[in-house]
Amino acid sequence: MGKADNILQTLGDFTSKENWDSFFTIRGHGDAFEWYAEWPQLKDPLISHLPSLSKTTSPQILVPGCGNSSLSEQLYDAGFRCITNIDFSKVAISDMLRRNVRERPDMRWRVMDMTSMQFTNDTFEAVVDKGGLDALMEPEVGSKLGSQYLSEVKRVLKPGGKFICLTLAESHVLGLLFPKFRFGWKMSIHVIPQKPPSKPNFQTFMVVVEKDESTALHQIESSLNFSLLDGGDQTRELVKTLENENIIRQKCSSGADLLLSLEDLQLGAKGDLQKLHQGRRIQFTLGGQGTSVFSYRAVLLDAREQSGSFSYECGVFIVPKTRAHEWLFSSEEGQWMVVESSKAARLIMILLDETQSGANMDAIQKDLSPLVKQLAPGENDSGSQIPFMTASDGIKERNCVFQGTSSLTGSIVVEDVIYEHVSNDASRIFPTGDLIFRRLIFQRTESLVQSEALLTRERLHETVSGQMDRKRSHSSSKSKNKGKKRLNKESSDQMKVYHCYLASSYHLGIISGFMLISQYLESVASARTTVNTVVIGLGAGLLPMFLRACMCFLHIEVVELDSTILKLARDYFDFTEDADLTVHIADGIQFVREFRNSGAKDSSAIVLDNGNSSHVKHRGDTKIDILIIDVDATDSSSGMTCPAADFVEEPFLLAVKDALSEQGIFIVNLVTRSPTINDMVVSRMKGVFNHLFSLQLEEEVNEVIFALPSEFCIKEDLFNESALQLEKLLNLKHPEIRQSIVDATKKIRCLK
Repeated sequence: MGKADNILQTLGDFTSKENWDSFFTIRGHGDAFEWYAEWPQLKDPLISHLPSLSKTTSPQILVPGCGNSSLSEQLYDAGFRCITNIDFSKVAISDMLRRNVRERPDMRWRVMDMTSMQFTNDTFEAVVDKGGLDALMEPEVGSKLGSQYLSEVKRVLKPGGKFICLTLAESHVLGLLFPKFRFGWKMSIHVIPQKPPSKPNFQTFMVVVEKDESTALHQIESSLNFSLLDGGDQTRELVKTLENENIIRQKCSSGADLLLSLEDLQLGAKGDLQKLHQGRRIQFTLGGQGTSVFSYRAVLLDAREQSGSFSYECGVFIVPKTRAHEWLFSSEEGQWMVVESSKAARLIMILLDETQSGANMDAIQKDLSPLVKQLAPGENDSGSQIPFMTASDGIKERNCVFQGTSSLTGSIVVEDVIYEHVSNDASRIFPTGDLIFRRLIFQRTESLVQSEALLTRERLHETVSGQMDRKRSHSSSKSKNKGKKRLNKESSDQMKVYHCYLASSYHLGIISGFMLISQYLESVASARTTVNTVVIGLGAGLLPMFLRACMCFLHIEVVELDSTILKLARDYFDFTEDADLTVHIADGIQFVREFRNSGAKDSSAIVLDNGNSSHVKHRGDTKIDILIIDVDATDSSSGMTCPAADFVEEPFLLAVKDALSEQGIFIVNLVTRSPTINDMVVSRMKGVFNHLFSLQLEEEVNEVIFALPSEFCIKEDLFNESALQLEKLLNLKHPEIRQSIVDATKKIRCLK
């Protein structure tokens, strides 16, 4: 292996100018380096898609990121004389200029960054890219450079011009390329023949994109014969990405309400943005990919009645993450109500989420300002300021009862709050008086409330209201609740956590999944034996306490890594242990693995009992019947807020399957906005478990996944019967909570 091959393997960052300068210097003059396919295989498919040669003129062709490939030279010799080559490596351009100045005098060479080209609009009939886009799409860098480059390609191409991209067609590259050329472009994909008799590790593909003069949406055409491809991961990823993109394009063509980008809108995907269209509503993503610090989920709404009595032609309404799930902001009907009250002819509603966590409102408004100006109607071209309006976070009163730090968890806050709005479940249980909620918050994920409990006085614990005529609304740890009495430290100090009520909708969703094993639970309850239940992630201990109270046949072991959390649960959330509810201060993954290995030898874990550490041994025949994962990720930058990534890796999933009893169930609280991550987690779980079910909570990011290890599983036509079985097993004080759990069972769907 030569020096150049060594440095190519250790380049590391393919976007670094300095690295490429070093690479081309070591290779020396006249030594061409080819990415992917070579000219004999490229010639026919490439030339067939280039503009036709005429006797008078030759099409203007741009080759970005040319390096020292011989591709331009081969095209020149084939008759295409008007070729401009650019590369940000001065070493490469100098070498290629020396190599061609005499033999190919009409060819032009320029040192230039392909993500910021110095050409006027509509300059070239064709742009030929051989591996340039792939090199920009380094995983560590993300899609920013790739997006900037493709925007430049779109700008410099003439109407009718073609972008020809030679690529390995990896999913993250196509995931940018396909949407970027969705509206107003014709696209096709082809395979480049392999050099016989060699069989390279990766197949080269050619994506051809033609600039249409309309904003029409076309299906991606394909000349691929998949039966002739190797069928490996590369081909499978391509097929899946291509099918998904064509489904999206078909839905867009049919008028389906899909999440578009600002660029899609500017290309006319939903009509002319410069004009107000009465009653137009568009959901889209705003910013990101180098255009702003954050990416935003947004809705554009043009007032349904263009009466002319508006205070603003265009306004922006920012909804905090803690309120984004509310009906007023998440439903179409509620959003129109906001438009009417805003007095804006066009309202751009920005729904914040955990990706903006830590940023103050001033920073967010500064980030949004240049973006929303592009969405203002033409009538707002006078330069008038676009007003920003903000929904409050829903908290009417707040009192911090604890603030401290743990070496494992970081900064922790316990606070008592009164909300501006109320969930009807809570109001039906306590129809009079103010409702105070106690919240546990980790500052590392400040926008996510870890646990939320209802505080009551002892004398109210027996108060039950059967008022069923009030409209039901969704309740969650991130809901906003209404209270009237002023919150003060003295009043909350006299109150206790009410463990007969769960404020978090996903906790009720977790319990609804017990329906899948209700027949087994009923047999255990009848036999007066116990169901071994493990909950990984204590939080404030609300779910274990609720389960202990309503299903006395459960033997519950909670695994919590941080002893500080256990102390807070005891001191501030009235969490108590007994013979059938214990807490292990241990690593959750290791704890499950010990269960898996317990058939060969006894396993032990540290248990805290009244503050004293001791070891408890599990019997060799112990299996877990119910395993619940409810832990947050210490670093949510991966796109997954819950659980921590290790809990959905295949080795742990296999350990879970081994640790579960034949009748057992594995439950994961999954929180991610990324469809890719969601699909990845579901795919991994499908590969391990025999049956998989999902509960997507309305107006929530949470999705609860239920996995069963057994060969046999309840049929969907028996769900109603199983839900009734579960209902009978629940010893609950409040019929409203029982009904919420039963209602959730009706939304569980089969994934496998």
